[in-house]
Amino acid sequence: MPSSVLVAYGTTNGSTARIAETIAEVLRKEGVSATARPARSVTDVGSYDAVVVGGGLYAGRWHKDARRFVRRHGGELAGRPLWLFSSGPLDPSASERNIPPVPGVQRALVRLGAQEHVTFGGCLDEGARGFIARKIVDSGKGGDYRDFAQIEAWAGRIAARLVGRPATS
Repeated sequence: MPSSVLVAYGTTNGSTARIAETIAEVLRKEGVSATARPARSVTDVGSYDAVVVGGGLYAGRWHKDARRFVRRHGGELAGRPLWLFSSGPLDPSASERNIPPVPGVQRALVRLGAQEHVTFGGCLDEGARGFIARKIVDSGKGGDYRDFAQIEAWAGRIAARLVGRPATS
């Protein structure tokens, strides 16, 4: 059983951070040591037995911190269990159907031999940073579309794989 899992994330307004923290919390509840950290703050992944990397989606691209993380640590990530997630759709689509990874994330998925990728709904609320984000919120197209039951179920399946027991959902 892996003794330590890193959940690294790239976020601008904190929505993806909350998803990463939820994943780490579920892993810990399932008996797996897990830490959620901003991807830009991670200098070494050598002490982790498995890694989950997530990033918000902006204009069809993964957050720059997530992209840089997988480039910088690619050699080490390819040698351990790895899962990827994206967050972003500002509608219920991510809860209704599987949304495939954007092309850059798909390339990382294949190149690094990741176990799986999932796209979760995003969140963009009042006070969001960035000109485009503020325009989206001002136009009434923001909101919170994260499905925490879906996020928790996915994290539970990761935990089951890591501890070698059948997943319950």
